[in-house]
Amino acid sequence: VLLLCRHTVRHSLSQLCAVMVKHETPDRWPALLELLNESTKSSNAQDRQVGLLLLNKVMESNPEPFKPHYNQLLQLFSSVLQDHSNPSALYYCILTLTSITAYTGTEEMVSIAQMRSLVPSLIVALKHLIKADQDQASEAMEVLNELMESEVSIIVPHVADIVHFCLEVGSDTSLSDSLRVKGLSCIAFLIKLKSKTVLKQKLLNPILQTIFPVLTASPPPGEQDPEDEEDDSGDGTDDENPKHTAAQIIDTMALHMPPEKLFHHLLPLTQACLTSENPYQKKGGLMCLAVLAEGCADHIRTKMLSSVLQTVCQSLSDSNQVVRSAALFALGQFSEYLQPEVSKYCAELMPLLLGYLSSLNDTKVGHVTKAFYALENFMENLGADIEPYLPTLMDTMLSALNNTDNLKIKELAVSAIGAIANAAKELLVPYFPPVIESLKGFLTTTTEEMRSLQTQSLDTLSVLARTIGKDVFSPLAAECVGLGLNLTDTIDDPDLRRCTYSLYSAVSTVSPDCLIPHLTPITTIMLLALKSNEGITVKHDRFSVENAYIDEKEDACDALGEIAFNTGYYRYLLLSPLLHDPSNQCCWVSFPALLKLLDVVLPCFLETVRKETERQVVMGVLETMNGVIKSCKGEAFQNPTRLKDVSHVIRDVLKKKTVCQDAGGDEADDEEQQAEYDAMLQEFAGEGIPLVASSVPADSFAPFLNDLLPLIMAKAKSSCPVSDRSFSVGTIGEILQALVSVPGGRGVAGRLSNRLLPVLVAGVRDSDAEVRNNSVFGLGCLAEAAGPIIQRSRDYPTMLSVFSNMLSKESDLRVIDNLCAALCRMILSNVDVVPALVGHLPLKEDLEENKTVFSLTSDQTVLLLKALPCYKFAQNNGADFQAAVTSLPAEQQAHLSAAVAAS
Repeated sequence: VLLLCRHTVRHSLSQLCAVMVKHETPDRWPALLELLNESTKSSNAQDRQVGLLLLNKVMESNPEPFKPHYNQLLQLFSSVLQDHSNPSALYYCILTLTSITAYTGTEEMVSIAQMRSLVPSLIVALKHLIKADQDQASEAMEVLNELMESEVSIIVPHVADIVHFCLEVGSDTSLSDSLRVKGLSCIAFLIKLKSKTVLKQKLLNPILQTIFPVLTASPPPGEQDPEDEEDDSGDGTDDENPKHTAAQIIDTMALHMPPEKLFHHLLPLTQACLTSENPYQKKGGLMCLAVLAEGCADHIRTKMLSSVLQTVCQSLSDSNQVVRSAALFALGQFSEYLQPEVSKYCAELMPLLLGYLSSLNDTKVGHVTKAFYALENFMENLGADIEPYLPTLMDTMLSALNNTDNLKIKELAVSAIGAIANAAKELLVPYFPPVIESLKGFLTTTTEEMRSLQTQSLDTLSVLARTIGKDVFSPLAAECVGLGLNLTDTIDDPDLRRCTYSLYSAVSTVSPDCLIPHLTPITTIMLLALKSNEGITVKHDRFSVENAYIDEKEDACDALGEIAFNTGYYRYLLLSPLLHDPSNQCCWVSFPALLKLLDVVLPCFLETVRKETERQVVMGVLETMNGVIKSCKGEAFQNPTRLKDVSHVIRDVLKKKTVCQDAGGDEADDEEQQAEYDAMLQEFAGEGIPLVASSVPADSFAPFLNDLLPLIMAKAKSSCPVSDRSFSVGTIGEILQALVSVPGGRGVAGRLSNRLLPVLVAGVRDSDAEVRNNSVFGLGCLAEAAGPIIQRSRDYPTMLSVFSNMLSKESDLRVIDNLCAALCRMILSNVDVVPALVGHLPLKEDLEENKTVFSLTSDQTVLLLKALPCYKFAQNNGADFQAAVTSLPAEQQAHLSAAVAAS
């Protein structure tokens, strides 16, 4: 029947077969295999086309059961790709090849060599398909990206052929924009994955020579580039634009190639563009400079910042708006990526930007967007230097809020006010009332067209809460919370909810009390966001989540943690969904209720860490879980299995055994970024160890600590990166510090000393000051935690020798300050090291450690102060002394006052 039907019916029947294959494996459906075998090998071109259509649909639906047939399929594809007279067969063949590419290279499947041999035929087939049907060819070209992503070694021998083919497609103006974009995008992806191969095969110059004409091309007569259109939305989303994709290739080069090699080929082309009379040549040169700013930031900052800024400033005054618009984009990129050096040119750039804003026509939204983008990024880093420009800036912004009907212009102005607030802080107070009135007006309507403006208003309101000053913002805090709750009650939008979470967090920094009556609805909606499956889709056994929902989950985690700490009511926060009185006021928490909720919340956290696929979400959950443990301490571990469960989750993250660490990262993440995320994950997990150690009796935690310590200590090896070594010894120090204050801590610290001392001693000899600093801190904590045990051990002379050598050789003031703090910790443990300490007081840089110095008992402090005849400690360091004293508990303040009087 399938072979005799019309084309649309064949499609429908093939889809039906695909659905059936999901439930009935091909081995149990011999008729399907027989039909596929006969039709795909038929001498009739029409039959072959139908057979390949059916094969494509069933393979897309469920490729796994076809594993035993993959070798046979590849032999089929090899012959079909030669059938250049049957473009439909080529199309379905390539789509099917794309479906199985993800399975290439695993043990039970096809060999890489077999796939590699198909690439030349594949390129030729794509060329024929382009002549027959550009839409089908555009879809089929996805096979190249799939090959590179799944098993890049398949395409390595064919890199030059692929690059030349894709350049040919991308530069051919007779082809559709979508097809040209697909070819150029393939080159960008290849550079991201194999930049060294591109350089080694001398492909950099051919690529640049081909894409520059694309980047600088003039639009057809009477037309403009999309971003230069007067009615452009300004959102920058134009995926079908070859010019943008050409710029993305240069952006990718900047991120993945050495600047010296790139600039050698790039600068002559760029300079020729910038000196041209053609506005689109100039625009291309400016776009090139703009996209280099991120990846080549250090090179530009140190070697050419002044010259490129001069070029951009001249272009801002160009007679052609196309050039001015590109210059604004470049200046925005420089302001974002070339700080702090760019801010030094404030006197030259701010007048230009202000003059530019005063003459803008607000109907040209895309152009206005670039102007605001440049202004925002530049202002963000000015700090108090913004003051002379503040009246003009705020007059411009308030005028935009009050005198234009264009919602996009209002949104841009609201965003700019947030950037101004970040720089100006309390200087913005005179303008606060009219700004607030405008924001409140935007937040009280619920029409769909207002949504983007509302989310931006919430973001700016959050910035104002954190910057304008507590006295100014606090009277409005409760009203802001009410506005946020009203919006989330009436509008279902993840971006809007995300922005309300940020607002609540910001409000908690200035007026935490106003949040307490609303903790139930606030935390309920955040917990629902964490549990929600909205935005999750499954394709080819891969989960994907819309970015808006990922962002919402991350921000919910961040907000929960910050609100908890700032309110000081972790118990309120956790229990509000369960304990709430009829008058909408949170009740004080009973101990049994706290345990009940912890039994709900903590398992949820632990399961999320183990099974969530997105690293950022797991990081947020780990941070929040650490906050819960820090606040609830022993109550978090009342459940007899909780200590084991938390410890094992920390262990799994440190061993990279969670789902998100096995998932290989998001498709947009490169290997370097994935490694960075993995390191951050492990740091969040490591931070939990001392929090657990401070929450339970040491002997209870000791067995789990014995399992975790080797994972931490392994990162202290000299072959590890500095960040790992610093993290390792710092975490060890914090664990030992935690053991000081828990039952049995001294004994556990003493038993650990033989294992930890060599690691910490090696750390104090490290070439990096931060590693030395953390190691000294750890040695001091070891002395304090183990006390007399360490003094009686054979390791005590080693420790004293290490400190003595460091005091004579160390030049870093922060390390010296921590040495003094470590010696004070030894004094606290009744170890007499006063003579070694005296010569290095007062502390010079790490003044936080003054708390340790001033924690000595009265007798110890008298002994210390009497050994300082060359100056009077308190008088000569009055400000630091008083600041440290007032931060101490009352008993320690009394000890210190008595010691000063006695000395």
